Amino acid sequence: MSASGLGAGEAAAALASLLEPSGANLAVKALSTGRYVYASAGMDRLFERTESTVVGYGDSELMRSEEVAAMRRAEQAAMAQRSLVCSEHRLDLAGRRREFLVARMALGSDHVMALWLDKTEERHRESHLQRALQQLEQQQKAMESLRRELQSGSGRDATSGLYMRAQFDDQLLREIDLSTREHREFALVLIALDPPAGPAPAEQAGERLLEALGRMLRANTRAMDSACRIGPQLFAVLLSGVGLATAHSRMEQLRRQCSAQIVVIDGVDLGLSLSIGVASFPHTASRQDELLQASEAAVQEAQRRGGNQVVLASIPFAFGEAGVP
Repeated sequence: MSASGLGAGEAAAALASLLEPSGANLAVKALSTGRYVYASAGMDRLFERTESTVVGYGDSELMRSEEVAAMRRAEQAAMAQRSLVCSEHRLDLAGRRREFLVARMALGSDHVMALWLDKTEERHRESHLQRALQQLEQQQKAMESLRRELQSGSGRDATSGLYMRAQFDDQLLREIDLSTREHREFALVLIALDPPAGPAPAEQAGERLLEALGRMLRANTRAMDSACRIGPQLFAVLLSGVGLATAHSRMEQLRRQCSAQIVVIDGVDLGLSLSIGVASFPHTASRQDELLQASEAAVQEAQRRGGNQVVLASIPFAFGEAGVP
């Protein structure tokens, strides 16, 4: 028989054999009678017709009245538009609430073909994830509230929990003096927050990201190091006795850990993305202002490249000194 000679049920059976591996269920209904003329085996299992079939039955014999009305409206829309129409349906089957995406299209003037996709488990996973994100957000708020109470009056920034610019400047001078006297190096790292990814109010999102970065810096610095907030979106870390290569490795690890963090507002993950510039004393620069300028230039270069990366400050080469040709 040619394809044009296939009846509605035969065409549906052929299509069902192709769709069966995907778990989709297929049915064809005659609208003049309201009864199914074809149903795949999955439809029989769905409506618990394991020893018979839904063929010959109408929706009123399989579903509740409000569910039947929703089915009828979707079928009428498919017949009227003469194109693919998708709708979502919630059915109570065997004492369990099930959710389906049903795609329909007209077959001739009296039949409609429907492809049923069970979305129940997917919706449950989405719901569980949403609840988990909400619980995580509540925990973050509680932790930050407690931290702020403990740090009140400590001279630390209330949002990030880190020391501020004045302490950083003092610590930088001490580190330069110590490294000069002991002929050792240290690293200066500047960290800028990249714009949040999630659709949230700018002020609220910024505060939540500052809190998260403060936690990460406190967890990833040693007692001999110094992490400070030196600007609205800018942080500085002094890594005592650490060279440029080691500093880069540690900051790359920090960047990856931050990228993996979940920072949520109203169930939306903002994403914690950083632009990081790394300079060292005395290799990058041997003066305070030059060291800061070099690390600032490295941060700006990381931002120019799109953010979420670590950039090393350039090391100047002096010619004609120390025997260098």
